[in-house]
Amino acid sequence: MHSSPDTSLPPSPGSELGRALLSYGEARRVAAAEARRELSLNELDARALLFVAENPGARPTHVRDHLGITSAGVTTLIDRLVQRGAVRRDLDDEDRRVNHITAIVDLDTPPWSQLRAFDTAVEEAISALDPDEARRVAKLLAHITAHASS
Repeated sequence: MHSSPDTSLPPSPGSELGRALLSYGEARRVAAAEARRELSLNELDARALLFVAENPGARPTHVRDHLGITSAGVTTLIDRLVQRGAVRRDLDDEDRRVNHITAIVDLDTPPWSQLRAFDTAVEEAISALDPDEARRVAKLLAHITAHASS
């Protein structure tokens, strides 16, 4: 009986790291999708809310530029978030034509904390690492990301 040679190779360390990175990305995507589903938010609205929470008083143009959408699109998006009670518009004291957008939900408490729960858990796991090891891994990931993005 003739058997064909085994042509499969053991996984290289690089492919193991690649699989781990892809697994991380997929787990983060699934967690974000579940959070958006629970909160009845679409992806763009969730991204806008997170941006506004991190940049209190952001102007609609900042949100527009961050998301890469049109002026009309950002107006509609902000209208939806205002109607949901997630953000508010404040007029600028010096220029009444300018609005500032501020999150009025607390992203650190349920149910809104779901939007950042995965990232919070990752940060907790990172804080348990040796700081030097965490820095080495950060440099490695920055290198990989820069290479893949070029």
